[in-house]
Amino acid sequence: MNITRWEPTAEFSNLARNMERFFDEVWGRPRQSRSEADSLRGAWIPAVNILEKKDAIEITVEMPGVDAKDVDVTIEDGVLALRGERHFEQASEGETYHRVESAFGAFERRFTLPPTVDSGKIDARFKNGVMTLHLPKREESKPRSVKVKVESN
Repeated sequence: MNITRWEPTAEFSNLARNMERFFDEVWGRPRQSRSEADSLRGAWIPAVNILEKKDAIEITVEMPGVDAKDVDVTIEDGVLALRGERHFEQASEGETYHRVESAFGAFERRFTLPPTVDSGKIDARFKNGVMTLHLPKREESKPRSVKVKVESN
């Protein structure tokens, strides 16, 4: 018995291709031949980890093979948006890819910011294919202790 890892995103991608083929056959649209790399375009979404700390929220985004100049971070109406693209590296003269399993293309991730985040102080850093976003919490939203005063009768 072989054990295989279940990849739900791969199954969704296969389903999308099968649906496209079905509609092409039903409405008689001509089939277009696409290379393996072209069929993977737009199928890539970088992995994200979100960690809440006492004073801030930290988001790490894994983007191997992406240049920092190809990433755009915006904040609008309380939504943090990450947009970017991982480009396919064409084979040079005399080289041939025999298999391409890496996904390429444009991506977009959007996150609704909680009201505790001070969006004016968000910091983004990019190192070794990992972007780290530091979202500091507003001072008024940080936990604080209140001294209890004892009144005498």
